[in-house]
Amino acid sequence: MQNLHPRDRFISNFSKFEAGLNGESKSPFHELRKKAISKFEELDFPTTKNEDWKYTNIAPILAHEFNPAAGAALTKKDIEPYLVPNLKVNLLVFINGKFRSSLSHIYKQRDGVVIESLAKMLKTNPELVLKYMGRYSGLDNGFAALNTAFADDGAVVYVPDDSTVDNYIHIMNLLGSAGENALAQPRNLIVAGRNSKLKIIESYHSISELENLTNVVNEVVLGENSDVEIYRLQHENMSSFQVNKTQAYQQKGSTYTHYSVTLGGSIVRNDTNTVLDAENCTGNLFGLYLTEGRQHVDNHTFIDHAKPHCQSNEMYKGVLDGKSRGVFNGKVFVRVDAQKTNAYQSNKAILLTSDAMIDTKPQLEIYADDVKCSHGAAIGQLDDEAVFYLRSRGIGEEHAKRVLIRAFANDIFETLTSDELHEHLNHLVFEKLK
Repeated sequence: MQNLHPRDRFISNFSKFEAGLNGESKSPFHELRKKAISKFEELDFPTTKNEDWKYTNIAPILAHEFNPAAGAALTKKDIEPYLVPNLKVNLLVFINGKFRSSLSHIYKQRDGVVIESLAKMLKTNPELVLKYMGRYSGLDNGFAALNTAFADDGAVVYVPDDSTVDNYIHIMNLLGSAGENALAQPRNLIVAGRNSKLKIIESYHSISELENLTNVVNEVVLGENSDVEIYRLQHENMSSFQVNKTQAYQQKGSTYTHYSVTLGGSIVRNDTNTVLDAENCTGNLFGLYLTEGRQHVDNHTFIDHAKPHCQSNEMYKGVLDGKSRGVFNGKVFVRVDAQKTNAYQSNKAILLTSDAMIDTKPQLEIYADDVKCSHGAAIGQLDDEAVFYLRSRGIGEEHAKRVLIRAFANDIFETLTSDELHEHLNHLVFEKLK
């Protein structure tokens, strides 16, 4: 199958995938998959001719033949390095996209709270899944269509009205297999009912040094006056690839806060979107990416102000070393009816070498006339005077630079309410800067 076009290879693999579903191939959920594979055949993978992908060439990804791989035989001790120290969490562990119950742990929750794998939910409560999945994240590019076509596992979190989830939920994704390029396509669904509250950590780690591909789609639905926080950490090996799409939908009075921290990967594409579709919503998108070597990280965000009296805050920061390249395309869209909108967007980047590059494109598209919106981008190098000042206090040059970079990056973390999570992310940044 190596001579097939990558699109044709996945279409052929879908036939095998479908044949292995047995009775599930006749389920209503599988109709969603079939529509998606047809859309994938039409769309194909994006190229640099697509406006939203013009700075990201995915040819290096398609040069490999990725396949679903068997999960490694890991123990609870093996996964300890990927946990947040001293933080009590409900833990869902996925190895190569498949849920591993023996490594997971869910504390007893209030009645109606669901923290489960998609594979199990499709057997026990497919109606709940079908009510939400595929209704918010469209099949807008080949990767999203491909994820939907092969969706069979991932995390499902459902919080009913007037409920709070005890402790964070940590969705841990481990990818890698000896001797083959592993493929994982998790599909996660997060639904927060009216007046509910939950916090989620979504992390990605490599358990092999080979080139692997993670293609993930998250759908997040926020009910009236709900409060959802998501912390996404991409810390895979420097050879791996990831395409990550998170689509949120907000109802009246909801607050959505999303943090994206990208440290690993060869080519990483993050699409982080939210629709503020009722009054008095708040959307917060924060991101930090640290790159080195020839890493390529592309952050696309889209905040859709669809209704009046809403506010959004967005801040993305990047530190680029070596010959790495960053992309930031952040769009704030204010519709005609979205009067009294307040929207703030900022993108800042530090280039540590003359070979590092960033393409930045902050966008405001406003069709309402009573709004307060601002955006800005700043790109530069470390302040020589600040470095000199620290060196004059007896601090070595390299250490002085690390201190300034950590101070630059810390703005992203200063709003964190968890000391354990704040310390963990700061530690990972420090290790990356060594």
